[in-house]
Amino acid sequence: MLGIKTLQEVCETVGVTRRAVQGYEKRGLVSPTGKNKYGYLLYDSMAQERIALIKRYQKLGFKLREVEELVDAPNYIVKEALLKQVDKLQEDNKEKMELIKLAKRWIESLTD
Repeated sequence: MLGIKTLQEVCETVGVTRRAVQGYEKRGLVSPTGKNKYGYLLYDSMAQERIALIKRYQKLGFKLREVEELVDAPNYIVKEALLKQVDKLQEDNKEKMELIKLAKRWIESLTD
């Protein structure tokens, strides 16, 4: 992600939509570095890394309001939030595994 990129390039590189980045901007999470001569928004490597970080938080299941609190937080706060999120994800996974077992038992009980 080195160098300055357009919004489209950032979206392709990071795997986010234009609308997502616009939402990040609206919430004050990231700002474009400038514009090129064609009026395209530009993002430097720090802005690109920040967008990738926001996306990573979202992938882990954090809501944008939670991301707002974490993106510039000290490491001990981020660590605590991540530990809680891991617990939540493990619990969600446990519940899903139980549902899968239930569905498999149900499938086995059905006759053609």
